[in-house]
Amino acid sequence: MSTPRTSDRIAAWVVLAVTVGCTTGAILAWCVALPAFTDTQLYSLVDLMDGIVYGGVAWLVLSRRRTGGRLAGWIVAAAAVGGSLSAFAAQWGLLSTGPYWLLSAHHWAWVPGLYALVVVMPWLLPERPPTRVERVAVAVGLGYVALTSVLVLTAPPPRGLVPLGPAATAVRAALAEPAGYALVLLGLLAAAACGWRWRYGPPEQRHGMGWATAGSTLLTLAFLVTVLPPVLPASVPALLMLASQAFFPAAVAVVVLRQQMWGLRLAVRRALVWYLLTAGVIAGYAAGVTVLDRVLPDASSAPRIVVTAVIAVAFQPVRQWVQRGVDRLVHGESPEPLMRRVAHSLDSSAELGPVIAAALRLAEVLVTADGPEPPPRAGGTPVTVPLTSGGRQVGYLHAWPRPGELLGGRVAEALTGLAPVVAAVVDLARTNEELTRSRRRLAEARDEERRALRRDLHDGLGPALSGIGLGLAATRNLLHRDPARADELLERLIAELTTRAEDVRDLAHGLLPPVLADGGLEPAVDTLRDQYARAGLDVAVHVPVPLDPLPGSVATAAYGVTAEAVRNVHRHAGVDHCTVTLDRRPDLLRIIVTDHGQGPPVGPTRGVGLHAMRERADGIGGTLTVGPADPRGTMVRLTIPLELS
Repeated sequence: MSTPRTSDRIAAWVVLAVTVGCTTGAILAWCVALPAFTDTQLYSLVDLMDGIVYGGVAWLVLSRRRTGGRLAGWIVAAAAVGGSLSAFAAQWGLLSTGPYWLLSAHHWAWVPGLYALVVVMPWLLPERPPTRVERVAVAVGLGYVALTSVLVLTAPPPRGLVPLGPAATAVRAALAEPAGYALVLLGLLAAAACGWRWRYGPPEQRHGMGWATAGSTLLTLAFLVTVLPPVLPASVPALLMLASQAFFPAAVAVVVLRQQMWGLRLAVRRALVWYLLTAGVIAGYAAGVTVLDRVLPDASSAPRIVVTAVIAVAFQPVRQWVQRGVDRLVHGESPEPLMRRVAHSLDSSAELGPVIAAALRLAEVLVTADGPEPPPRAGGTPVTVPLTSGGRQVGYLHAWPRPGELLGGRVAEALTGLAPVVAAVVDLARTNEELTRSRRRLAEARDEERRALRRDLHDGLGPALSGIGLGLAATRNLLHRDPARADELLERLIAELTTRAEDVRDLAHGLLPPVLADGGLEPAVDTLRDQYARAGLDVAVHVPVPLDPLPGSVATAAYGVTAEAVRNVHRHAGVDHCTVTLDRRPDLLRIIVTDHGQGPPVGPTRGVGLHAMRERADGIGGTLTVGPADPRGTMVRLTIPLELS
């Protein structure tokens, strides 16, 4: 990112010093002379306002410009210096008769800058690579400004500064009138080109171009009135020029600030408000005094008193209105409507960044769940705001300025104010995502359990029962012919039925005992112990403190995990004994299933049973750990937080 040239910074302060000095001198000279408020004084007010408004704009552009805008800055500087010098020369002429060059400055000093605003500045808006036509138009406009500057400097006394011979004076006189019409023609062409870019240009380059088109057109029409035959009162062209000069810089400022042209920092907010108020006060004072001068008696001080009183009363409400408009123009939306837009972005936290960036006119806003260090991005230094929800760190909000800008305090304040809302949205979005994933995992686990039950019934119990049926038929055939073989076959069938009965009991262990409906976890585990005792597994149940009835969801999940853990011991541990501990505390329930068998499997475990246990624990906010026991074996630990009543 480039920085302003040293020469530009020096020029910016020189322009500011000259304009402040000349405008201050003009006001002091007017206060001393107290002239009648004539049409000439109206034009002097136009020059004075040019110096005040364009002087500040030129200082901002030249001193803080980081990208582009060099030609525009010098045009505005010429308008500022020329206008302020012309205003001072007009008022100085009321007090003194010399020097001549200063007195004549009232007629020629304002020409280069103001004409360049009409025929060149509209071609420079918005900031983009110029086309060949635009480069030619700018060159023609600059050539015209140079020509008219020569014409006005060589005007006959007391207007001109450089005298000419008879032949050159004749040539100048032949060019003077067409030059006035050429100004209007070139100005209308520039305004039309500005309007074409407003209607048909890229969407990102249209912001504020309608205002620029209107301002350029109004400024050109003000000059058109001055070159036409004098059919209107002399004050009308002056008032129209005053109005156009109040509107045109504001219109250009809209384009510059909405499109963040020329790298102007956002700190221009207060300066812009001050300049707009100054222009408004000058324009309002001039218009009010001019109108009242036509109504009230001559030599009356009433117009000035009335207009001053009205401006004093209206100043504060107008200042607040201008301040709100400039804030929206420079900084985007205020936090309140922005918070509503953020609150509506509940579907995904990824939508928050573009919403905030567009509203606050930032290059990029990113919400991350990582550490406070922002991800690498091209551009300026970002602002990082931590996001906390419910006392938990849920992420960070990173904001980057647009190229060539710095983030002001108001943007940081707006981001800080948005942080709680953004954190809540991020937390809710993350919770929704986790809930969606948990539901999907539960559905998958439930489907897998159903498939496992189907396999057990279809591939195990079903064929076994069919085989027993065939064995019974064979036994009936052998019963009278070979009783001994029939008896032997019945023994084998009885053993097979016993085995299959145990399988059925194992499947039933996964079902919930009826006592769980009342939250009775302890009696349900006792029933589980009795079932496995018949299957040859001794389950020791330890309950240090008697369990009160638990919420149905807690009791169901706790029993499901316990039953699956005991089932794994029976099937895989290779032992005939395990221990189940039910430890109830005020704020949690801890269940520990321990055996001293073969130990947990090595590596990642993806069994259906373990997966179902974890899903049940997650479903009630519990934690499940499966690890080795001491000195050998496996320990399954389930911890469930309980709400205190």
